[in-house]
Amino acid sequence: MTYDLFVIGGGVNGCGIARDASGRGLKVFLAEQGDLASGTSSASTKLIHGGLRYLEHYEFRLVREALIEREVLLKAAPHIIWPLRFVLPCHSGLRPWPILRMGLFLYDHLGGRRILPGTRGVNLRTDVTGEPLKDQYVRGFEYSDCWVEDARLVVLNARDAQARGAVIRTRTKCISARRVESAWEMTVETADGHVETVRARALINSAGPWVSEVLGAVVGRNDPDKIRMVKGSHLVVEKLYNHDRCYIFQNADGRICFAIPYERDFTLIGTTDEDHRGDPGKPHITDAESDYLLGAVSEYFRKPVTREMVRWSYSGIRPLYDDGASKAQEATRDYVLKLDCPEGGAPLLSVFGGKITTFRRLSEHAIEKIQPFFPQMGGPWTRDAALPGGDFGHDRVEQHIAALSAEYPFLDKVTVRRLFKAYGTDAARLLGDARSASDMGQSFGPISEREIDWLRDKEWARNADDVLWRRSKLGLHTTKAQQEALRTYMASANAVQDLKRAGG
Repeated sequence: MTYDLFVIGGGVNGCGIARDASGRGLKVFLAEQGDLASGTSSASTKLIHGGLRYLEHYEFRLVREALIEREVLLKAAPHIIWPLRFVLPCHSGLRPWPILRMGLFLYDHLGGRRILPGTRGVNLRTDVTGEPLKDQYVRGFEYSDCWVEDARLVVLNARDAQARGAVIRTRTKCISARRVESAWEMTVETADGHVETVRARALINSAGPWVSEVLGAVVGRNDPDKIRMVKGSHLVVEKLYNHDRCYIFQNADGRICFAIPYERDFTLIGTTDEDHRGDPGKPHITDAESDYLLGAVSEYFRKPVTREMVRWSYSGIRPLYDDGASKAQEATRDYVLKLDCPEGGAPLLSVFGGKITTFRRLSEHAIEKIQPFFPQMGGPWTRDAALPGGDFGHDRVEQHIAALSAEYPFLDKVTVRRLFKAYGTDAARLLGDARSASDMGQSFGPISEREIDWLRDKEWARNADDVLWRRSKLGLHTTKAQQEALRTYMASANAVQDLKRAGG
């Protein structure tokens, strides 16, 4: 068959485009060379935010669009997206108090905020948020943004796309794409070496850090548009304070740094901005980046944050459009969509840049670009549509958690909360007829065989890392022995599944 759309890349933009297009009636095939969200989309700071510091670079359109999207996405997936409050201490010698107040006034009003509370002043000598900070920080501001389980956002978009008819192929690399008559012919290769040809009327290159490589090596263009690979690294450290607010700290170099409560027992610190050269699939934090982050937060906290407190780190590559900015932190975070369509030829749309907050709008704009080639397709629809498991009011999370706990009383409250915050209303489907711990199957610490089978059957998880570091962050809560047991279980389950597919 001939598909309408072939999408390269299973990050948030690729899966968002596949979902949007499928909901408009297009036949979509998406190929991802690794696991879903295995690149940039699982290595973010986990924020749905307007980008307060982008106001300094006069990116008002981007900030406005992102601020509007905060509440759109909060309503679409209130299980994996929830409000956060950020405390911004005033630092003498850096941005003056009136400038911060003016920026936050714009931040409150630029995007038509309706759900999230606005900015308030904070006396850090009397407020609980001032307790972990050094005495020199006496005043600040508190404002709103949102948290997101970034890799789960990608998976939910892929699930919704599949439910609407899309073919989602993970661990499938597009090795060649050529225009043949009025269509594209793609050669794809799976991890086990199987090769096949897929035909589509249009091609979307949403390969993230590999977008230029796809244009050159896969499509065969001699002059591919360039991206600027900017690495952002994060540290996960022991819990630094006991309240639920986050901090945004100003640094002497003009950059900012976040400290965010993370996974119940930890604090997330990020991020850096460094130009990256080399393989975009293997970024890692350097000693210099670690020292920078530790030094930045230690400037504010009473208790120094040291290397001995680090429990995990991760790095990701932001594939920004190369706009010639002199510093990595000044390169635009806005997205650029480039359409290539010779007369009589099949269209190619390449996606550069973007941020996780604006993926839905990016997807809409991408579909608008190719709409002239598909006059029969439907109009925009995602603004008011829930993602899988998110079909409930954003203000009813606690009621649903309480109901789930009552229905499955054998589960401890921490597990019930984690399951609902990961799967939303699908948590009850996952748990099904389970009435005791034994009904959940083999235990691998905080995760059970029943949940793993859900992830394998419905969310494309194939190995332990997919489960522990992308579908969840349970790698932080499991022992090495539990992780090894999970690897053994999944390898055995995959072997049985592969045998069945082969007809053995």
